Amino acid sequence: MKEEAPLRLFKNPVMESLTLLSFSAFVVVWSIILFAALFFAWRMAVSIKMMALYCLIGFVVWFPFEYLMHRFLFHFQAKSAFIQSMVFVMHGNHHEQPNHPLRNLMPLSVSLPLALVIWGGCVWSMGYGVGGAVAAGFLCGYVAYDTVHYSCHQFPMRFPLLRKIKIHHINHHYRQTDANYAITAVFLDKVCHTECDRN
Repeated sequence: MKEEAPLRLFKNPVMESLTLLSFSAFVVVWSIILFAALFFAWRMAVSIKMMALYCLIGFVVWFPFEYLMHRFLFHFQAKSAFIQSMVFVMHGNHHEQPNHPLRNLMPLSVSLPLALVIWGGCVWSMGYGVGGAVAAGFLCGYVAYDTVHYSCHQFPMRFPLLRKIKIHHINHHYRQTDANYAITAVFLDKVCHTECDRN
């Protein structure tokens, strides 16, 4: 059976290609970036223990960031037609065609500049040692999120915890789009009262 073509977002073929990303390219590019970020954090660290602590802080910070980004940015209810179109390009197209493998990951044209800004901001505000480790942990959180998100749409995820995460996210797509915003830290929907079929 021939795979459905991805929903077209731009007439320009170069712009359109920048909205697509295969899982294999994601793995290769982000493996290199994470290795570089963690290596830099290790070289700048006062100690391995402190590096691990700051990486853990960055990793944990990712999860509320993910929830807030998905809830308030990706599902922003705009009155302006222009803003509506931007939200559709950013995330709405994924709801129109949720299972297309080239649209289940954040495109590199978006994720790489954002990663550079986040890394630079952390290093500028906290210094090379602390900031580099926090940024590396945060980027590890992002990669975990996008890997889980891709897996929710493309893999069976039969282990009980992974199955729970998959069902949680699939319910966001097919039952209640204004609920179940968390993809990895699913407990955040319980904490924030945004679970599917909430009372």
